Amino acid sequence: VQLQASGGGLVQAGGSLRLSCVASGVMFNRYAVAWFRQAPGKEREFVSSISSSGGSTYFGNSVKGRFTLSRDNTKNTAFMQMNSLEPEDTAVYYCGVNAAIPTAQYMTARSVHYWGKGTQVTVSS
Repeated sequence: VQLQASGGGLVQAGGSLRLSCVASGVMFNRYAVAWFRQAPGKEREFVSSISSSGGSTYFGNSVKGRFTLSRDNTKNTAFMQMNSLEPEDTAVYYCGVNAAIPTAQYMTARSVHYWGKGTQVTVSS
């Protein structure tokens, strides 16, 4: 199973980025996809998740109303649109899958079975 996050970059506060997570070697349409982030010196924290069908989403309080999720199961890809970015959003962003969870819900980092390589998001003030 391989996941690969991409789409990060440097953006000014108030700007937007769209992250992608491409999966291979997994029944992608069976599992929710979660997004986490990890800032320097901090623990990896849950950001959001989207259900296996894409019909429901769940967001952490810090990004609610600013980030949206979507997925294209025909392309084994999930997306996170990040708007109104703030310097506090600066982190390495990861996508992950728990092979037992199809629903959009909060996940702990420890519960994730498969991780993608992260992508750096830097928001300047």
